[in-house]
Amino acid sequence: MSKLWSIKELVQGFIDKGATTVEEVHRAIADMPFDNLEKVEPIAARVKEIRKVHDETVGNVYDLIRFINKEVGKLAGELLDRTDKLKKDGGENY
Repeated sequence: MSKLWSIKELVQGFIDKGATTVEEVHRAIADMPFDNLEKVEPIAARVKEIRKVHDETVGNVYDLIRFINKEVGKLAGELLDRTDKLKKDGGENY
C-alpha cells in the first residue's frame, strides 16, 4: 500500500507546485499590459484599481485550487487507509 501512498503524495505535490507555477506565470503575463497602461496618466489610477481586483481574484482562484487539492488528498488518504485495513482484515469488516 505504501506505493499508492507515494503516488498520492507525488500527484498532490505536483498539483500544488503546478498551481503555484501557473499562478506566477499568470501574474507575470498580466503585469505586462497593466505596467504599460499604468503609464497612461488619464487612466493610471483606474488601472491600478483594476490590477488590484485582478491580483486578488487570481490569488483566490489559485488558493482554491490548492485547497481543493489538499481536501482531495485527505479523501484519497482516507480511502487508502480503508483499503489497507480491508486488506489486513481480509475484507471481513467492510
